[in-house]
Amino acid sequence: MENTALPELKSFLKARRSHLAATLVGPAPDRTQISELLELACRVPDHGKISPWRFIVYENSQADGIGEKLVQLSEKRQGPLGDNAKMMELERFKKAPLVIGVLSCPNREHKVPVWEQELAVGAVCLSLLNACFATGFAAQWLTDWYAFDDEAATYLGARAGERFAGFIHIGSPSVTPKERSRPDVAQLTEYFENTSSGVGA
Repeated sequence: MENTALPELKSFLKARRSHLAATLVGPAPDRTQISELLELACRVPDHGKISPWRFIVYENSQADGIGEKLVQLSEKRQGPLGDNAKMMELERFKKAPLVIGVLSCPNREHKVPVWEQELAVGAVCLSLLNACFATGFAAQWLTDWYAFDDEAATYLGARAGERFAGFIHIGSPSVTPKERSRPDVAQLTEYFENTSSGVGA
């Protein structure tokens, strides 16, 4: 097969940037568009063809109820919240017009290690972000305490043995996101050198 460069894709990858959830506005993807986004998100390496993930869609109309529950659970753990902290919990799922939870649900009986399955789920999260950008929307991948709290995760739809890899906040862009510093690739890269002189040396 001929090696065909994709300059537009390269340009996108060199410039891709998440949009802060608080800057996202309507319109959000409709259900047909959500289905397409999730199909695109699933185009990831998946050793064993296990698909160890699933999605939960939270529409904006549900955000108030979710926020009230998060306030309740947060106060259950740390006592009464101040006004600012309470507002933060109430607004968790209202920042963007749409939120999609990505759940890791590994097959622990499969020969593919759970860690490798979890890596595939992380790839799904990034793939969903890129699918949003490719279709004219914008997004941010977030986690927070409720992703790691068993009771909160169960309320949000996690089943036994599952955990949230993240919540993808989706909407239309309202501002151009500022660039941030990027890692120095040279400092993160080394080329392996086999210093042994041979088997049994």
